[in-house]
Amino acid sequence: MNAARQALLALALLGLAAAAPAMSLREFRTLEAAGKEGPNYASYYLVGVVEGLRESAEATQRSGQKPPFCVAGRRLEPSMARSLFQGELARNAQLYEADMPVQLVLSAALQSAYRCSQ
Repeated sequence: MNAARQALLALALLGLAAAAPAMSLREFRTLEAAGKEGPNYASYYLVGVVEGLRESAEATQRSGQKPPFCVAGRRLEPSMARSLFQGELARNAQLYEADMPVQLVLSAALQSAYRCSQ
């Protein structure tokens, strides 16, 4: 893993730590395993995280700054949240520990899948 990616992950983690308490990967896995509704609640949580990250990126762009990712007319639907999350975990499992926030994983997934041109 390159130093730039490590620095980006560290900055993202610091930014998330300053925000409201986030669900950790461990807590997310516990939610997923909780009864027959657990997987549905976990999916709703992932969708909410993606929507929040997307709104944050759009607000950043509206303020004239470079957003962390750019959807720019490409397809990003709520049903894609779980596959983005699982794909990032599969590609970079060695980066994530159980106490890291779900938002960190989804943020990295969005940055990878929806790179900004320039």
